[in-house]
Amino acid sequence: MNDVKYVFVTGGVTSSLGKGIISASLAKLLQARGYSVSIQKLDPYINVDPGTLNPYEHGECYVTLDGAETDLDLGHYERFLNVPTSQANNVTTGRIYQSVINKERKGDYLGKTVQVIPHITDEIKRRIKLVSSGNKFDIVITEIGGTVGDIESLPYIESVRQLKWELGSQNCIVIHLTLVPYLPSTGESKTKPTQHSVKELLETGIQPDILVLRTDRHLNEDLKRKVALFCNVEEHAVIESVDVSTIYEVPIKMLEQGLDETVLRKLSLEVGGEPPLTEWREFLTKLKNPKHSIKIGLVGKYVELPDAYKSIAESFIHSGAMNECAIDVEYIHSEDITEKNVSEILGGLDGILVAPGFGSRGIEGKILTAKYARESNIPFLGICLGMQCAVIEFARNVLHLEGAHSTEINHKTKYPVIDLMEEQKSIIDKGGTMRLGGYKCIISKDSKAYAAYKSVEIVERHRHRYEFNDKYLDDFRNNGMIPVGINPESNLVEIIEIPAHKWFIGVQFHPEYSSTVINPHPLFVSFIKACIG
Repeated sequence: MNDVKYVFVTGGVTSSLGKGIISASLAKLLQARGYSVSIQKLDPYINVDPGTLNPYEHGECYVTLDGAETDLDLGHYERFLNVPTSQANNVTTGRIYQSVINKERKGDYLGKTVQVIPHITDEIKRRIKLVSSGNKFDIVITEIGGTVGDIESLPYIESVRQLKWELGSQNCIVIHLTLVPYLPSTGESKTKPTQHSVKELLETGIQPDILVLRTDRHLNEDLKRKVALFCNVEEHAVIESVDVSTIYEVPIKMLEQGLDETVLRKLSLEVGGEPPLTEWREFLTKLKNPKHSIKIGLVGKYVELPDAYKSIAESFIHSGAMNECAIDVEYIHSEDITEKNVSEILGGLDGILVAPGFGSRGIEGKILTAKYARESNIPFLGICLGMQCAVIEFARNVLHLEGAHSTEINHKTKYPVIDLMEEQKSIIDKGGTMRLGGYKCIISKDSKAYAAYKSVEIVERHRHRYEFNDKYLDDFRNNGMIPVGINPESNLVEIIEIPAHKWFIGVQFHPEYSSTVINPHPLFVSFIKACIG
């Protein structure tokens, strides 16, 4: 008998059905039943990681504690499970091929012809199993990106087929997620797309064990029975996943449908009693029954695609529930903000968050936003570039350093209050050159940041190249913008705040990556509390 059980989640009919949410929900239920679970994402694109992808292309780039730039689905995994992910939890085709080619160049294959089968599929299987090495997990859930039938997904699907054959049906199962669309013209939910999707999967040699049907309305038992019959799946293994008001309801819906129970039975594992999910249900109760309501402006340059700020949006949900507050997030394009309209655009807000990003586009709008929040005494949270914009604004308008800027935007600026890290100045490659992952920070006790964290030492995740320039430290401190968080190893500024302001904090790191349902991030909780006022 194998020590680790494997669950693969594939998708059909269309992308963006919610494989990541189903995977995370299943993992949450299995965890609540006492099993140790990890989730992995296999991404079929050829980029080595999403670190150099434009957010418009792929949404947010999520960063793990060990410094991996990964798919945003890993954020869902952490938010649901309350367990950190790592480099091993996200695999791309680029990483697979890079590894195989490096081995071929070193002569590891002893002159053999290197092929998709067995060399690429062997490397994929090795990566799948890598998640459970070192850390002991009872169950590893692997989500396969894209849809069945995509050319780029074929090596992954073939690897799943091989693993099912090698490990046996009691140790390795496949959940297939498909769409059951409703046609208003006939008043019917149609199963044919699901049948075709399963047929496509069968042609690769894989019989799905469980079907999850995404739908915008409840499906009757006759329809489920029809799907079971035509797709050769047991009736109790056809699970409905109906649209809900929040993704955090999905685990409860899957529990009601018996998804976790069906998985455990198929893996020959003990089912036990139904998990109470007490904390989860309390969170949902607070989320759905707010006592307060506020409007927060999220100022960024990728606002046309909200997924670019996925972790921030989810952090608002977590911290909002903690404060029993409904948060209306208004996505504001920083390019739209000018001296003339700044008060008109930002005037009705209870709080302002300036989002992270790279490059010069929209930067002046972010700087104007920081100025408006500072002068209007509106609670302000600046993340990464958002903090840097607050520093630039303060340098220009309080320290009167005309033209102060970041050398990322203007490398000739007379006052480089934000500058490149010294060790990065000779590096040209864009991939993997930043300060990435978890770094320590020591917080001053007489600060709002300490009041939020209730701890002197913290560890937060980073993703950036440029830093607060220490040469100007005393100027800022003497004029009211205080560096209250310092990296103990490098002495770099991690947190700035203005004590005279109602709530004005900028952080060089990304607190949104660490916020979960069970443990909302303390900075977001404190920020929302200040916005409620």
